[in-house]
Amino acid sequence: MTEHDFHGREERTLTGALFHLGQFCVRRHRMVLGAWLLIFAVLALWARSVGPDVNDNLTLPGSDSQAATALLEQRFPSQASGTNPVVLRAPTGAKLSASKYKQPIDDTVSALKNDPAVRSATSPLSSDGSALLSKDASIGYIALNLRLSPSDLSTDDAERIVALADPARHAGLDVGVGGYLGQKVSKPETHLSEVIGLGMAVIVLLITFGTVVAMGLPIFTAIIGLVSGLSIITLLSHVAEVPTVAPTLATMIGLGVGIDYALFIVTRHLEQRRDGMQTRESIARASATSGGAVVFAGCTVMVALLSLAVVDIPLVTTLGYTAALVVAVAVLAAVTLLPASLAVVGDRIDALRLPLPRGKADGRPHGWLRWGKIVARHPLPSALVAVVVLVALALPALDLYLGQQDNGALPKSTDARQAFDGLTKGFGAGANGPLLISVDLSKKPAKADQAKQQPATDPRLQDLKSDIAKTSGVKKVSEPLVNSDATAAVLNATPTTAPSDRATAELVHRLRDDTIPKATSGKDMSADVGGTTAGYVDLAAEISSRLVLTIAVVVALSFLLLMLAFRSVVIPLTAGLMNLVSIGAAFGVVSAVFEKGWGASLVGLDGEVPIVSFVPLMMFAILFGLSMDYEVFLMTHIREAWQRTGDNREAVIAGVATTGRVITSAALIMVSVFFAFVINGDPTVKQFGVGMGVAVAVDATLVRCLLVPAVMVLAGRANWWFPHWLDRIVPDFSIEGDEWFRARDAAAAAEAAREAPAPVT
Repeated sequence: MTEHDFHGREERTLTGALFHLGQFCVRRHRMVLGAWLLIFAVLALWARSVGPDVNDNLTLPGSDSQAATALLEQRFPSQASGTNPVVLRAPTGAKLSASKYKQPIDDTVSALKNDPAVRSATSPLSSDGSALLSKDASIGYIALNLRLSPSDLSTDDAERIVALADPARHAGLDVGVGGYLGQKVSKPETHLSEVIGLGMAVIVLLITFGTVVAMGLPIFTAIIGLVSGLSIITLLSHVAEVPTVAPTLATMIGLGVGIDYALFIVTRHLEQRRDGMQTRESIARASATSGGAVVFAGCTVMVALLSLAVVDIPLVTTLGYTAALVVAVAVLAAVTLLPASLAVVGDRIDALRLPLPRGKADGRPHGWLRWGKIVARHPLPSALVAVVVLVALALPALDLYLGQQDNGALPKSTDARQAFDGLTKGFGAGANGPLLISVDLSKKPAKADQAKQQPATDPRLQDLKSDIAKTSGVKKVSEPLVNSDATAAVLNATPTTAPSDRATAELVHRLRDDTIPKATSGKDMSADVGGTTAGYVDLAAEISSRLVLTIAVVVALSFLLLMLAFRSVVIPLTAGLMNLVSIGAAFGVVSAVFEKGWGASLVGLDGEVPIVSFVPLMMFAILFGLSMDYEVFLMTHIREAWQRTGDNREAVIAGVATTGRVITSAALIMVSVFFAFVINGDPTVKQFGVGMGVAVAVDATLVRCLLVPAVMVLAGRANWWFPHWLDRIVPDFSIEGDEWFRARDAAAAAEAAREAPAPVT
């Protein structure tokens, strides 16, 4: 092949495209860097000026809770979102009914009523608010009905409304705000977690590279990419409903992959320079080789996250695409911003070297070479040790229950937690999550005399109230409220147990399956159980019913991607199985820590809390994608060695030796970032932090450095089995493109030989 022939077809390959992109970023590094900084500044300033508009509005098409909400939004909008309690607690030994508290409470109620976002505010001291005052009159709450739904309420609106309770605070009363209003102002900050995660990453990179300049490049690239991605999410929140946990989850993922992707490319660049390659050529080659692995790994993560759309739950789908968006920006930064930054630094990448011991001159991490040989000599015991540990970690997951959390697990300093504790003490734990019973009265009563009854005293509604009140697990039921044209009614049923209690979920099912069908049968009306608590019960049921489908879709797509990359059926199959095992271990640890409370105090919790229903599903998609990063990096080097030597055992040893140090460093960064978020006050974020941190740690140690090489040695040449018929139809694809560069170098050498002058005789 001549160089002309080679260049005629090189643009059709990913490697060729990335190589030319890398060359462009090197030649035009000032322009590329300037463009990135300009886009970064515009996005960051724009996002800061508009602020986030995230919410916890839960939409579940086709569910009973959604039917209840839809009916009320259409016919009884003032009751569709329920009420938000402004909880008032008197000092020890005092009562809210004392004369000195009457005026401050009245002033607070008056201020709330005068706010344009407030529809009504009922005082616990008013004649119609007796049910809002505890028996000893030490605790009460203002029932606040807002004109703004959870999706319409902004953080600024929430903070303004919460501040209107200052007269009560100044009088010495403890004030806490519950409901979706309290949740809006009770989101713990993530800045400390980000600082700790970055700090740990700096330490790992300094040890890995040994120079301050080389360390700074992945940090710089990751921060620019992360802030840009988060800014886009902030802007998206104004045109789509984005859950409040989405930016935090995106930060965890974006920061981890952003640093890791840059680490892979910088590591390759440093190795090539050490071998004598010219700096600019090395940058472009690293962008095409390790950059190819980054693009492939990033696409795998994004495919896994976007596959969550098959669940058909808006909250889960949104969490998936917002996280995928940040990963996409991280990949783009790694293959454009990083090469430009490397070009700016040039040969100064070795500047500010730390006084750390250097390895042997050949650059091979000999400790990992020895480890690879040990595993290859004892593959069966190595595999058994890994499997035993993984199974032991996964065992608690057998009791995994998908539930919901309540505000009782939030930090005690938050408004929502203070309201929760106040309501629990004064009215019982169930007061924190009343069930909203919506009734469709569009059909006329069967008897004419019933049609003459006043709506609130319709015997059908009174019978329904009585039957609900008699249901086991119900503490009390409010009087039914009816809309102006008597087509819809609403009742509030207060459970005896907290929203997060499994008994509350059982009560919801009991009401739907038994009480309400019997109470409404033959009475020309229907009823649905709604509200936030019932909505999360439905969410858990929906996720449970579609979990297997989601897992199957993610595993199948990942299998196809790996089969395309490595032209093997066995490798993607074993990779998928091992990823499932490592994720199972993570689920087991999460179940042990949060559901069983083993070591809960170590993560800042008072005791056990339920696993939020969407956490395992999100964890699976994220971790399956992230684990493929290390799988791709390891298998690419094993495949290169296999193609070079044809010896499976030696290829496995070589792959472990050349990737062990980088994978360990990358995993340590990722684990540090994830565990840093455990200090966040939000229990949901803690669950993500613990689960993903454990999973990455297990995957990078037990799986990639022990189980995978052991199984591959045991499988032998079967690792590379690929049916001939499949080989003919599957396009040839190389992730890091070493074959492409060998062909390119050979073509260039042949061309140079032809053009060389003939020797003088």
